[in-house]
Amino acid sequence: MKIREINAMRGPNYWSVRRHKLIVMVLDLEDMEERPSNKIDGFKERLEKMFPTMYSHRCSVGEPGGFFQRVEEGTWMGHIIEHIALEIQTLAGMDTGFGRTRDYGEKGVYNVVFSYIEESVGRYAAKVSVAICEALIEGKEYDLEYDIQRMRELREDERLGPSTGSIVEEAASRGIPWIRLNKYSLCQLGYGANQKRIQATVTSETSSIGVELACDKEDTKFLLEQAEVEVPKGDIIRRESSLEEACRYVGFPLVIKPVDGNHGRGITVDIQNYEEALVAFRNAKESSKNGAIIVEKFITGRDYRILVINNKLVAAALRTPAHVIGDGKSTVQELIDIVNSDPRRGYGHENVLTQITVNELTKNIIKDAGYTLESVIPKDEMLILKDTANLSTGGTAEDVTDIMHPENIEMAERISRIIDLDICGIDVMTTDISQPLSETGGAVLEVNAGPGFRMHLAPTSGLPRNVAAPVVDKLFPKMGDTGRIPIIAITGTNGKTTTSRLIAHIAKMNGYRVGYTTSDGVYIQNRLLMKGDCTGPASAEFVLKDPTVNFAVLECARGGLLRAGLGFHKCDVGIVTNVEADHLGLKGIHTIEQLAKVKGVIPETVLPDGYAILNADDDLVYDMRRTVNCNVALFSMDEENPRIQAMQRLGGITAVYENGFVTICRGVWKMRIMRAEQIPLTYGGRALFMIKNVLAAVLAAHVRGVSNQDIKAALETFIPSASQTPGRLNLFHFENFKVLLDYAHNPAGMRALKEFTDTIECSKKVGIIAGVGDRRVEDNNEMGSLAAEMFDEIIIRQDKRLRGKTEAELIKMLNDGIQMKDPNKKTTIIPSEKEAITYAVNHAEKDSLIVLCSDVIPDALDLVKRFKEQDAQGVTKFTL
Repeated sequence: MKIREINAMRGPNYWSVRRHKLIVMVLDLEDMEERPSNKIDGFKERLEKMFPTMYSHRCSVGEPGGFFQRVEEGTWMGHIIEHIALEIQTLAGMDTGFGRTRDYGEKGVYNVVFSYIEESVGRYAAKVSVAICEALIEGKEYDLEYDIQRMRELREDERLGPSTGSIVEEAASRGIPWIRLNKYSLCQLGYGANQKRIQATVTSETSSIGVELACDKEDTKFLLEQAEVEVPKGDIIRRESSLEEACRYVGFPLVIKPVDGNHGRGITVDIQNYEEALVAFRNAKESSKNGAIIVEKFITGRDYRILVINNKLVAAALRTPAHVIGDGKSTVQELIDIVNSDPRRGYGHENVLTQITVNELTKNIIKDAGYTLESVIPKDEMLILKDTANLSTGGTAEDVTDIMHPENIEMAERISRIIDLDICGIDVMTTDISQPLSETGGAVLEVNAGPGFRMHLAPTSGLPRNVAAPVVDKLFPKMGDTGRIPIIAITGTNGKTTTSRLIAHIAKMNGYRVGYTTSDGVYIQNRLLMKGDCTGPASAEFVLKDPTVNFAVLECARGGLLRAGLGFHKCDVGIVTNVEADHLGLKGIHTIEQLAKVKGVIPETVLPDGYAILNADDDLVYDMRRTVNCNVALFSMDEENPRIQAMQRLGGITAVYENGFVTICRGVWKMRIMRAEQIPLTYGGRALFMIKNVLAAVLAAHVRGVSNQDIKAALETFIPSASQTPGRLNLFHFENFKVLLDYAHNPAGMRALKEFTDTIECSKKVGIIAGVGDRRVEDNNEMGSLAAEMFDEIIIRQDKRLRGKTEAELIKMLNDGIQMKDPNKKTTIIPSEKEAITYAVNHAEKDSLIVLCSDVIPDALDLVKRFKEQDAQGVTKFTL
């Protein structure tokens, strides 16, 4: 078996609009296509022995054990690998259960599709599931535990921490979109100009002064002392020579820790003498960046963490360091193993509690207590194993929010204002949090910026607290605010880019700061910031991450949808211009119906109160209305279209081309925008396919609340040119001839181009065309045949990107198509685009039209502009 490719979906996709996180593995079974599971001796038994928990897989049978039943009856290895990939993720603590295995369109090749929680784990699971299956087929031993542990490690490396994850989940539950901005915990909530950012539990609204103060324990303690907050007596030193005097001043027992420490690093508690203090000082020095060390009084009592958000107390927890309690017969190591056997404990952050690991620090703490790992400690004696109470080192937490004394609550909320932190973790040591610190002799030990939420979200005992909710409340205080910006998404076979550009122009004319993606680049307002085909999810995210953008127009092509899914989960308007046979035979998409399903992802992602704008003249596009959960608006070149009339009778919104006008209809009432011939983009109404693009664009603007007058003004100022519509009907008037540059790159596009060029009067038409490597033979043949109909003379060049075919193959496909239509058609082969253009302009007859069909628009435009400059200077021979 051979893996051809592995793709990770990260948004709505061909396989599922609702399940965004899917692995799609293209798997060639090779010889195993002829050997289903029931033809392999002992396979089912070996599978059951390795994965007894797979009994819960119901599969298509619909009951426990259903999958094993399918294996016994005989099923193909792709299906089995899908189930293995899901099960090993579950065994690694990531229970995810969606899977599909579908024919790829080639014998023995399948799309193996399954859900994942962390992408790196999903990709790993795809690879090793094949290896596991091969081992089961051959009856070889396989180290499954290695893979399980490796997946746990990958998950911990990639996943968001519990605190960040809880805020993201809370935001998502409110419909607030989010984007992870780096491989750590920096995340964006909301889009564009409405975004907020978080990093762990520090937000874009957290005071930098507050963070700086909290990180400087000296300043924090000083400010709290000045405000009459109970803090331990202490001193700050930098040199070892100052330690003895500090110890005398503070008095034993002591705590020694770095001023700039965090996560419990470098802290030693309950120091009873100078020798212990010296060791603790050196330990703190190793963890200190600035060399400043706190020596302060060790306060007896219990360790509490108080969480204040937006100056209001939201939770409090009693923290206990990792420990064991003796039973009088088990060794310390055995007691640790017993504690770790608690199903609530897992690797890293996978469960409520973390397993206790034994490291050198643990061994030293045990040694200081007079024991070793082999010691048996007395019954009911508690042995502390870590020097901090952090849950990440195996500690436990008990929620005590409801028993906090009002005076302590007031103190905590006051501290958050003193230090100026919107999310504030306060460490308190006291014997009883239900009594005021002033009465128990307790004290505030630290104030933390970016405090962890895990102990409050899932305490070992007590009531869990949704502490992420007040964070999101603070970032998005307005009821119903989702941090979104308007998103208009456009897909289809042809017309996407022009429609996208026109909508962006209308939005800019109405005062929006627009970011838009096209097949030639990404634009923020009028600035081209990324060049190339930018119609995939990465380009969409580029726009949505830009903090200056408050309106997004996103062209979405099939490639990105199949490779990774959409770069956003929901849009306000989804437009489908048309569906024509294009790129068939690629990525498992072999029929136009499958292609329509790919394009149909866009309208399915429209928000319930948004609009899917569909081409009523296209059967496949019109049928997409059945699967959407939003409003539908239709456009048509024929006002008598029965589908349009039915929508109008229902009071719906439509756009039609009628009596020469571009018209919007609400119900049966017409609102004429302007005559099509007066819209520059339509070249006097002759470019009918441009009128289709206009209808879709004005309909999108209308449902977004743009007035008809503003739509008209935008249409009048959107001029077809190299600057506003690069590569889309760019017509250059030379002294003796014309050059028309267009992106027509498939038969449908060529037919539309033919309709337009048939309206242009000229002495001769010369076409410069190229074959496309990722099209079928019949598609390139048809391109050649259409060219033979359109042009008096044809120059065959070649694309820069051959896309899997040789130059000779592509030229032959086009030439074969030309010969089918007109064996006598004059045809010249000049592979280089630059040389082909140069040849055409230097041999142009008077009043002729040269039509250049190009896929690398910037290069072709630059060359034509250069020749235009030479023409203005009166040259008779154009040169590169």
